[in-house]
Formats: sequence, C-alpha cells, structure tokens
Amino acid sequence: MKLTFATRPSALARWQTQWVINALQKLHPNLQCEEKVITTQGDKILDKPLPEIGGKGLFTQELESELLNGEVHCAVHSLKDLPVENPAGLTVGCIPARAEVRDALISANGYTVSTLPKGASVGTSSLRRAAQILSLRPDIKTESLRGNVDTRLRKALDGQYDAIILAGAGLTRLGLDSHVTEWLSLEVMLPAPGQGALAIQCRTDDQTTLELLAKLEDESTRKAVTAERAFLQGLGGGCAVPVAAYARRIGDWRLEIELTGLVISPDGTRKIQVTGRGSDSRLLGHQLAQQALAEGANEILSILPISNP
Repeated sequence: MKLTFATRPSALARWQTQWVINALQKLHPNLQCEEKVITTQGDKILDKPLPEIGGKGLFTQELESELLNGEVHCAVHSLKDLPVENPAGLTVGCIPARAEVRDALISANGYTVSTLPKGASVGTSSLRRAAQILSLRPDIKTESLRGNVDTRLRKALDGQYDAIILAGAGLTRLGLDSHVTEWLSLEVMLPAPGQGALAIQCRTDDQTTLELLAKLEDESTRKAVTAERAFLQGLGGGCAVPVAAYARRIGDWRLEIELTGLVISPDGTRKIQVTGRGSDSRLLGHQLAQQALAEGANEILSILPISNP
C-alpha cells in the first residue's frame, strides 16, 4: 500500500507531513509514503498583510484540489488554517494529539510584553494576535509580518521589529523554541481555533486511507478543536478574523469540556469573552457563538477591513 501526501513547501509544512508519515509507518510497517509539494496562494503572496488577502482556503485550496482530482491520498494542514467547512467529497480523516497551543513572543533585545518600550514595533500576521497585544499595550505599534517561520524569526533576530509573535507549535516542531523570550499565557492571549493541532484531510469515500489514519486519531484533541471551530463557524468567520478560542477536557475521565471564546476589535479596545461547559462539542461552540453575538460580537466583526469568508 502506498499513500501520497500533499504538502506546502515551507519547512514547517514539510516537517508536519514527515511527522505524520513517520507516525503512520510505525503503526503500519509495510506502508509506503511519498510527498507531493504544492505551493498555495498564501505561499505566493508575501508582500501584503494576511487580512488583505485573507479568505477561504488561502493556504489549503490547492492541496484540496489535488485531493479531489485523485492526485494524492492525503493533505496535512495546520488545523487553524483549514476552513471550518470541508469541500464536498473531503473530510478530516484524522486529528493527532495536539502540540503547544500558546503563542510566543520573540525579541532580539529580550523584551517581554510588559517591558517593551513605548512605541515599540511588534510584528504579527494575525489580526487576533495584534488585537490582543494592543488590548494589553495600546501604546505599541503592530506591523505586518509575513513569511515562513524561519523567515519571520530571522526578521526578529535582525532587529527589524522590537518583537514578533508566533505560534509556539511551529517553533517547537522546528526546534526553534530556544529563541522564545516570553511564552504568552492563555490569560494573556487566547489562541486561534485549532492552534497547535494537525488535520489530515482525505476523500470521504477513501475507506482504505481512513482506516489507516484512524490509529493516529486523538479523541480529546478532536473534541476540543471541534468546539473551538464550531465557535468560529457560529460567528460566520474564517481564519483571518480576530476570533480566539480554546477548549480543554475537564478531568481525565469526564466527557465534558470547557470552552472559552473571544471576539476582539482590531484595535483591542472592545472584546467579548464567553465561557461554557458541555459534552457536545459542536453544540457548545455554537451556543457560545450565539451568546457572543447577543452581546455584540457582530458589531465588532462588521467593522473588519475584509468581509468574513
């Protein structure tokens, strides 16, 4: 049996795909695997801030096309980049155990959020991160930061920004977490829905591939990220909107999870945070989204510079 995996060209995407391949081959020793590198729109357009080009499938659409055409069996995505609705004929066949969920601040001068000088420049490609850091430090300036993890890290270490903020999972996966100046607690910065988790996408009718992937599935991670993405879906948003969510399983044996969701204005001056518990992930996410909308989240989302995908 041989599986072909679609992957983006970045070092992180290749690492993630190779991790999945290695894990599958340990479970299925006779399985042969190969990669097919595919460049997405998000990889090509590097001279504009993500919110200006953000939309459904910015980092995933080309990989999904290869799946639907039957050119590959699987595509490995960072779950936070994957639209909340799969195209017809595709499904998320497997979500392995989640990695680091926190964001990390990196500064060549060793600054932390509290010690950044007034007017400091903080680079980020995320409206969510920019809004939350401005909520804490309205005196600083956030600036667009594009490129792969290693490119963005180099810009920080070269002093092009006083600090940058990156997803911690990418740094730990690439062995670059020694550069982290400050790990941002979940009380300081909630992550994007699905952050730190991988999604292996395949065709809905490909039972052979689905059966191979099943042994990599982590039930707790699936339950948590389903709630987070249901919250995002309930708000009508995509990965480019300033929405954060984090869910965790309560206790080792209980089926209940706790979800916290956040909608925050781009300048950080207004935010709506909701928290709830439940055993049905999708229902909990949608219920909290409705609560956030009732509290005025739609007003925040309506002032964004782009339309919600």
